[in-house]
Amino acid sequence: MGIIVGAMALFVVLSVFSGLKVFSLSFSNDIDPDLKISTTLGKSFFITPEQEAEIKKIDGIVSYSKIIEERVLFTFDNKQEVTYLKGVDKNYSKVNNVDSIIYTGQWLEENTRQVVVGFGFVQKLSLGLLDFNKHLEVLVPKAGKGTIENADQAFNKEEIFPIGIYAINEDLDSKYVFADLGLAQELLEYKSNQISAIELKEKPNADENAIIQKLNTVFKGKATIKNRAQLNESLYKMLNTENIAVYLIFTLVIVVALFNLIGALIMMILDKKGNLKTLFNLGIEIKNLRKIFLLQGTLLSLIGGIIGLVLGIIIVLVQQHFKLIMITPTLAYPVVFSIENVLIVMVTIVSLGFIASLIASSRVSKKLLE
Repeated sequence: MGIIVGAMALFVVLSVFSGLKVFSLSFSNDIDPDLKISTTLGKSFFITPEQEAEIKKIDGIVSYSKIIEERVLFTFDNKQEVTYLKGVDKNYSKVNNVDSIIYTGQWLEENTRQVVVGFGFVQKLSLGLLDFNKHLEVLVPKAGKGTIENADQAFNKEEIFPIGIYAINEDLDSKYVFADLGLAQELLEYKSNQISAIELKEKPNADENAIIQKLNTVFKGKATIKNRAQLNESLYKMLNTENIAVYLIFTLVIVVALFNLIGALIMMILDKKGNLKTLFNLGIEIKNLRKIFLLQGTLLSLIGGIIGLVLGIIIVLVQQHFKLIMITPTLAYPVVFSIENVLIVMVTIVSLGFIASLIASSRVSKKLLE
């Protein structure tokens, strides 16, 4: 029973944390690409038509989008906010699923002064969509040297028009203001082929390492290429650390339960001492007598682990399909059934059960039988 409950609990908790991991990453996945290319030096780089042609030829890439990211100042109705202006081209919607993040309004059109802002940004500046009485302005410091006599000399300034609001989570809803790539280049005084990064979408089951190698060849090793996990490195590390910590805690619970197995096997050895002595006198070696209890303990662990896993799988599948436990009235507690978790639980139970049985079976000795 201890092994059954331990295996069931370990599988359910691992499934819950797998669900929480998928749920947490789903927010950033909406605006993070499969791959992102940025320069190793400075904030921007130049991309040639030849490089673009070579990117299109790489097998495994569905589409790519040229972008510009820069922290700038936004003003609206005597309120100010510093955040990232993200200039995107017409292919951005093919690389990232923008329809899933639009809360209200629509996505911006090419070669316009339209922008899409975050829900948090809207709350901070108290702005609305299509407000023609009050104008949202973006100010970008001008590059150059010399004495600045007025604000017009210090900033490139443009009036922009919010036509859409996106909503992802509290942190990301204030991070970006999406605008047309041409507008961002104009404000930052960039050339037409000068950009901050390239975002790429991969085909399903594409060989990511092969794609990265080809991209490094295209850019001659002068670009930094990161996948989605590397773009959210701290988030992935935090989630993985939590998962490992929970696994170790529940493994400790299983270890405590397996002390019962050791005790039960030792009691059985003492109970069967007479039978063991008879077998020993008939010529059975001590190591073979030990194997009897080693096998019995391992089978107990294996059978208990299988029963616990079956119960755990039933609980996880019921939660997935019927959503019995809710976090909020509209959000069910996330769980994910994974073969990986099944294997982790079985390997853990059988390995620890084998060690426990080995410890117990070592009590069978010549001294005991004499």
